[in-house]
Amino acid sequence: MERTLAHISDLHLGRDRRTDANVARLAVALREAEVDAVLVTGDVTHRGRRAELAAFEAIFAPLRDRTVVVPGNHDRLGEDVARRLMPPVRVAVEARPGLHVVRLDSTAPHNRALLSAHGELSDGDIAAVDSAVRAAPPGTLVALMLHHHLLPLPEDHLSERLASWLGWPNAAELARGRDLLEALAGRCDLVAHGHRHAASSVVLPSRAGRPLHVMNAGSTPELCSCRVLVHAHGRIVAERRLELDRPSAAPAARPLPAAA
Repeated sequence: MERTLAHISDLHLGRDRRTDANVARLAVALREAEVDAVLVTGDVTHRGRRAELAAFEAIFAPLRDRTVVVPGNHDRLGEDVARRLMPPVRVAVEARPGLHVVRLDSTAPHNRALLSAHGELSDGDIAAVDSAVRAAPPGTLVALMLHHHLLPLPEDHLSERLASWLGWPNAAELARGRDLLEALAGRCDLVAHGHRHAASSVVLPSRAGRPLHVMNAGSTPELCSCRVLVHAHGRIVAERRLELDRPSAAPAARPLPAAA
């Protein structure tokens, strides 16, 4: 039986009215497309405020039973809503029909500072992910979801390019990213992440006939589209883009009022 999986990320609810409107349109499009599962790979909120998280929960309420979330570095700002997005563990498993999702929280306490956006990946994290992946039932699609990227990607803006030039870790990929990918090879089908706002995708060489797709959703409300994967019998069989209808006259971007 074929099932569908949508991957969205970096919603940044609370950044401005245009972003919030696009997130609302996204939720409607996902519901109308009747996707079976939605992976949200972090930066759900822009400033880590409870009011922003409440907006996400209200918008995605009709999709609650099919939505799986991990926090991003922006969710650790302000009131630190990360623990409301994921239990206080580094690795957790979410099971859906035909799908085995391993959730990895790649954020850390240093993300409480706006300029310290880089993620964290320890030996213990890799071991926990390895154990969770090994527990996947046969014939299911095995997916790892996290916020930060495992492989080098272009910086999104000038401040990140400057940080990289200075040798700061702010914009860098996870230091143990390649080690984690090596541990996943031959036993995992999909790594879904965000953090970088431009979408990207790479398929790593297969091991035992099982290729590993590494996909960055980008910032879904900025792109006005998301990737939808079709999977069956534990393999990705097709991919398409779900496009949002672009309004002819988008409202001007204005900051939302500060949360009380």
